[in-house]
Amino acid sequence: MVSYWQIFLVFAKIGAFTIGGGMAMIPLIQSEIVRRGWLKDEDFPDIIALSQSAPGLLAVNIAIFTGYRLKKTKGSIVATLASVLPSIVIILLIAMIFTGYQDNPTVISVFKGIRPVVVALIAVPMLQMARKSNRHWWSYLISAAVLCLVGLLKVSPIYILIVVIVISFAIAKFNDRKRREKLK
Repeated sequence: MVSYWQIFLVFAKIGAFTIGGGMAMIPLIQSEIVRRGWLKDEDFPDIIALSQSAPGLLAVNIAIFTGYRLKKTKGSIVATLASVLPSIVIILLIAMIFTGYQDNPTVISVFKGIRPVVVALIAVPMLQMARKSNRHWWSYLISAAVLCLVGLLKVSPIYILIVVIVISFAIAKFNDRKRREKLK
């Protein structure tokens, strides 16, 4: 049985040691949660999808869903507090110290150097989830098309989701009709 203290420590660690928030936290969250057996590897993309569709910060939403799954409402509160507490403390410390060094060329270079790391931290789990989720050739085609539409053509993901929902609904209706005709 998982204790509140274990939930707190894991999500505090995640909050303290991930730079970039949101998507950059996904690899660490996944390894911590799956390694401990709190979630199955195949359930993790569902948690990501739920967390992205809910309003708020991705990492906080993941903490809420995972905490709730482990210990219901109290678990979600503990996980949420633990995931945001390190960030609050770190930001307060940086704000107090950074104001005197914000124009320092070394500090500016350090932050520019962190950017590619954050991009890689975002890209790796996305590629891993794409490999696990795409089981058919058409899944890869849809993923590539959406990537091009959003990344290159700057099409809003909302429009893509609406189109996919309509098409999925139409396919489900068509398949349901075919199934009923076979039963007759």
